Amino acid sequence: MSIIWFAQSLHTPKYFGIFSLALVDVSYSTALIPKALHMFLFGNRVVEYNACLTQMFFVHYFSGMESYTLMVLAYDRFIAICFPLRCKTINSNTNMFLVIILSWTVPFIVCVTMVGFITRLSYCKSTIVNSYFCDHGPVFKITCSDYSINWFMAAFFIVALFFLPLALIMLSYIFIMAALLKIAIAEGRRKAFKTCTTHLTLVAIFYIPLLVTYILAWVNVSIDTDTRILNTSLSAAIPPLLNPIIYTLKTDEIIDQIKKYIRNRRIAYDNSRRLSNPVQ
Repeated sequence: MSIIWFAQSLHTPKYFGIFSLALVDVSYSTALIPKALHMFLFGNRVVEYNACLTQMFFVHYFSGMESYTLMVLAYDRFIAICFPLRCKTINSNTNMFLVIILSWTVPFIVCVTMVGFITRLSYCKSTIVNSYFCDHGPVFKITCSDYSINWFMAAFFIVALFFLPLALIMLSYIFIMAALLKIAIAEGRRKAFKTCTTHLTLVAIFYIPLLVTYILAWVNVSIDTDTRILNTSLSAAIPPLLNPIIYTLKTDEIIDQIKKYIRNRRIAYDNSRRLSNPVQ
């Protein structure tokens, strides 16, 4: 994030999307991991109702934001490869900024509505949530009230924030592959597709474990609690951990900026030593 922020050469639509992804990763981890560690390390399994709803909102919101941010990055690759001569006009910095704001707004509206419907439920029996955080499904399933609207919102949340972005990502890559096949030179096709491999890796890491969990919950298939918790925790922790590593190792521009920063720091250090120890 610091590299993109301070390097003027990286102030482009692609890196605005990467910066948004990094910001979401940090926020997603912050909303989930500290409370989970506190629970597992110190055995504190009690959470207040309002704090539970707050965590529920932010965890699901940042999860949805991550999904939409991956869709935004697919949009950037689609414009760059399918419309190479007009990409700077179609996907300008201003347009990309508006797209990113939209990708933050839609999950916010969906999650506010989804969590808002939780407040109408009553709990007269168990208040034990069958999860390691205030997950939406396990919270509304232990209520004594009719939770049909909550079930609908859970399904809408999955479709709107995960299935829809994934479908658009897949559709964009169908057009990208069609555009690549029109390139006559094999080396040109390889270089163009190389710019997509990083994004495809992140899509697979994020969506596969998450969709397995949500699909099983949606069709009401019973799975072992520990298995579901392990799958959900890995899908929440691994993508934020791997995303910056993958983008750093597979993006030449970021590596060049890191090398430039190290080289400038080394030059500044050598100059400071030379000034502090003048030759007699």
